[in-house]
Amino acid sequence: MPALVLAAVAAPPAMSSAVLVRPEDVSVKPEIIQRPEQPYAAVRGTVTMQTFSEIADRLPELIGSLLARGVHLAGAPFFRYTLIDMQAHLEVEAGIPTLGVIEGEGDVFGAVLPAGRYVSLTHVGHPDELVDVTGRLLTWADGEGLSWDKTDTDQGEQWGCRLEVLKTDPRVEPDMTQWETDLVFRLAEQPAGRSTSPTT
Repeated sequence: MPALVLAAVAAPPAMSSAVLVRPEDVSVKPEIIQRPEQPYAAVRGTVTMQTFSEIADRLPELIGSLLARGVHLAGAPFFRYTLIDMQAHLEVEAGIPTLGVIEGEGDVFGAVLPAGRYVSLTHVGHPDELVDVTGRLLTWADGEGLSWDKTDTDQGEQWGCRLEVLKTDPRVEPDMTQWETDLVFRLAEQPAGRSTSPTT
């Protein structure tokens, strides 16, 4: 994700239970966590890696419009990747958690992030490093025999819930090498009675 897309995002404080990892900490393992349903408000767009700012730059506008409507925000803003074809296009939502499901207005809509088991990892560093960090996360999950909540389609990978949560307010921390981003990817549903805890 291009670094410039985060520069205008002001993130409300949010708690994280993710493992903290810096680029040099290649041995740090992610965690598997259970997340409840989470209402959110968002806008969506179809972009490429080169035009990602078209959706990212809408986050300040989204947050401002929600606050103007009196909507209570409930966490840090995020990008939700719903369809991924790295060589062609990405379908992405720019969103923020809310206390309840809101009514849509214009191209702003309300929805709910699904409950379930997620792999969670926190990256501290420049946003340009996220592609490599995500690759390591996906490789780790393959090695652990974990299955993602995703379906391969002719248009690309359709993800049930794949999030990049923007934890740092650039107004407070302008140094992009210190920015925190949570990678939170939903796992496929387990068959009853089966456990898929990561190996140690």
